[in-house]
Amino acid sequence: MNIANNIKSTIPQPESAREYLKFVEERFRSADKSLVGTLMAELTTMKFDGSRSMQNYIIEMTNIASRLQTLGMKVDDSFLAQFILNSLPPEYGPFQINYNTIKDKWNVNELSSMLTQEESRLKKQGSHSINLMGQGVDK
Repeated sequence: MNIANNIKSTIPQPESAREYLKFVEERFRSADKSLVGTLMAELTTMKFDGSRSMQNYIIEMTNIASRLQTLGMKVDDSFLAQFILNSLPPEYGPFQINYNTIKDKWNVNELSSMLTQEESRLKKQGSHSINLMGQGVDK
């Protein structure tokens, strides 16, 4: 495997491969802790803004949760589903109310499917508004 030069220069040259690997492991353990913090902050502050599809947004949140899991931080499926629901804009309010009134809890895949349908419905519905402007006559 290759190691970048900027990383190689910070690793001492021990006598054995075992010592070398132990140092590398310890070095990246602290990097993992800071990465966990960064990923948790990203996951908890994400907001759906419509700049990408709902499907892609949920995939991104799921990927962050998976990365956290590989770093030893388990993100429960129902916990992630709640994060997704909490990150939705106000136009998804009726959807959230409906979810909270049903007895079943959806897993992330079920939630993704339902939110994709809701996104489609909201796009079809659109926001229609008319501005009426009149021209006054001065007398």
